[in-house]
Order: sequence, then structure tokens, then C-alpha cells
Amino acid sequence: MTVLRINMPQLGESVTEGTVSNWLVQVGDYVEKYDAIAEVMTDKVNAEVPSSYSGVIKELIAEEGETIEVGQLMCYIEAEGEENEQASSAPAPESNDEPSVEQNMKTRYSPVVMRLAGEHQIDLSTVTGSGKGGRITRKDIEKVIDSGQASIVDKTEPMSTQEESTAEQEDLEEFTPPIIRRKAVQAKPGDREIPVTGLRRTIAQNMVRSKTEIPHAWMMIEVDVTNLVAYRNAEKDKFKENEGYNLSYFAFFLNAVAKALKKFPELNSCWAGDKIIQRNEINLSIAVAHGHELYVPVIKNVDEKSIKGIAKEIAQLSNKARTGTLTKDDMEDGTFTVNNTGSFGSVESMGVINYPQSAILQVESIVKRPVIIDDMFAARDMVNLCLSLDHRVLDGVICGAFMSHVKAILENISSETTPIY
Repeated sequence: MTVLRINMPQLGESVTEGTVSNWLVQVGDYVEKYDAIAEVMTDKVNAEVPSSYSGVIKELIAEEGETIEVGQLMCYIEAEGEENEQASSAPAPESNDEPSVEQNMKTRYSPVVMRLAGEHQIDLSTVTGSGKGGRITRKDIEKVIDSGQASIVDKTEPMSTQEESTAEQEDLEEFTPPIIRRKAVQAKPGDREIPVTGLRRTIAQNMVRSKTEIPHAWMMIEVDVTNLVAYRNAEKDKFKENEGYNLSYFAFFLNAVAKALKKFPELNSCWAGDKIIQRNEINLSIAVAHGHELYVPVIKNVDEKSIKGIAKEIAQLSNKARTGTLTKDDMEDGTFTVNNTGSFGSVESMGVINYPQSAILQVESIVKRPVIIDDMFAARDMVNLCLSLDHRVLDGVICGAFMSHVKAILENISSETTPIY
């Protein structure tokens, strides 16, 4: 039998890390290949991690509540009939030699621990590890740094090439924006410190990546949706009674955006370095909030769906977000994002583009305002639509035409032009 590694898998598009929320196995348990061994939470989805092999769990490396990157070691398994080069560099602990195993864990440093220790001149032999088997974690190093008690490291004894290679195999270096590395912000008396969850950390990383890589530009138009409001209000009660879920304004906005993307596919694109990829499918990412958490599930092929079909998927995805049952498939392959910021009362906002897409549309609150029509004031239902765009892919001409088309669709909604079924 061979001892092999099970690493954190890629659980979704652009997912870089996951938090082990619950181990479903213990050391000594026998599992079949594809059996679930752990529950993991990411910014995209909550999912079960399957075993890559059949065999006996030898050691759990990641702790419950710990956030680790994709590709980083989760546990060791003694697999049946498997040959793999990982075995030579990943020995499992022997039950009759626990002291040597514990000592091995104490001196097994990840690249991020080595980097922080080098930057702050910390002697790792003086640090007490809180990880599995006394292993020194990133949090242990940050605690030493925050305390101001870092020791001077002996620079005459650099790591050997073999030690560096082993450390790199144990962990992938954590992504931390350079601005965060410069100086840690310190809490003052009376301040409340809130730990950063894996979900919040991943959102932060994605937003930094979007703002640093994508040159954002912005435009806004106002739309008279008086006809839409009257149409939806006339149909909503009967629709809810027949279908069991709400006929929301948002379904009409998504329908209009999908039609406009069909006419202006340039906005359904992404930057790919030496080329621009124009997507064939129109898959709209929508923001769904649950408590303090934000998810961005995807409605696929919106241009092929009726208002009823769109409203149904909005209801289903919202319910999945509330119950923590969104799947990997629910979160993948979005090509354009529409954000319903108006549900919070917002009237004007600048969205951060959902990387690697090229645009995001914010649908603001519908507000009744006096508008001049034929030299007379009239009370009309008005809404602002705010577009953030990737200026590498798009410019004002094409985006202006897109927004004007969305406006025309919304201002001419009726039972004839936009049937619900």
C-alpha cells in the first residue's frame, strides 16, 4: 500500500481557496474512492471533497475552520494498489513512532511561514506552533510579529534546496496583496476584531484583482419604467398564486439585458491577453445576499427563457443561497453580471466588474419622480441603470448603444411585447 496526499481541489471557476468546515472522517477510517471526506466552504459554494483513492486515512493535516489554498495538502491516505511519486515525499506517521512524527511536523514549514519569518527576521526554532503536531502556522508567525518579540534569525544557515522543495510541496504560498504586507493595522482599546473568513478573504482578493487588472470606466442612464410597474403590479398576485414564487421586477430587467446582449455581443466578452473572447452563451451572474455573505450564482442561457422561467430561477437560486445548497454548477460560467442594488434603496452606484467578465450593470431603485412630458409635469416611475465596463474590451460608443437598447426595451414593455409565459 502507498501513502498519498489528498489536496484541496478546485471547487469552482476562479476559486483559489477553501475553508474546511467539517471533517467527515477520522484517522483510521477506511474510505472508498469518491467517498466524501470533508465539507468545504468557498466564496462560490459549499461542497463535499471526495477521496481521490480507496484506503485508510492516515493523518488529517488541515484543521476544521482552517482556510487553505487550492492544491494545498488536506490529509494523507494509505491507498490500495496505487503507485504515485508523491509517496516518496509524503510519509505518513507510524503509530509506534509518534515522537519523531511530532518533531517532523514542527519543522515542516510552508512557504508563507518561511517568507514571513525571513521578512521579519524571526528564528523559527523559538516559535511555538499551534497547528497539527506542533506545526508552525501563518497565524503563529503573525502573532509573533504583532507582539513585537521577533528574534533575529541566523542568516548563516539557509535552507537547503531539498528543504525548500519539500516546503513548496507541502503548501502553496498564500496570495496577499502587497499593500497588506507593508504594515499591519493595529486594533485600539475598545475596537472589535472580526476574524476574516475564507469567503470574505476570497471576495477581497477577487475585488483587488479586478480593480488592479481591469481599467474601469462608468456610465449611467435613467429609464422611465412606468409601463413596467403597471404591468407587473397587475400580474403579480395572480402569478404568485399560480406559480408559488414572486414575479419580481428583476426578472424583467434580466430579460431586457439578455435581449440587448444578443444585439450587442461585444459586452458579453472577456479580455484574454492577446485576444478578446466573445461568449456565445448569455449566462447572467446575479448577486444574492444571505446575512453578511454574498453569492454570485448564474442563470444560464437567459436569452432562451421566458419571464416566468427567469423568475423561477431567481427564486430557486435565492433559496439555495439561504439554505447553503448552491452547487459548483450554480456558480460557474457567468458571462455578464446584473446586480440588483435597488433592493437596498440605492439610486446610484459604481459596481466592481466580476473578473474576468467585461461589464457589470447595477439596477437601482425604482423611484416615482416628476418628469416633463409634452411641457407638462407628470409623476413617472424612474430607475437609474449604472454600467461599469472594462475599457480594454469596450468603449463608450458600443456601451452607449447597448444601454440605449436596454432603455428602449424597458420603456416599451407591455403584455404584447413582453409576455410572461
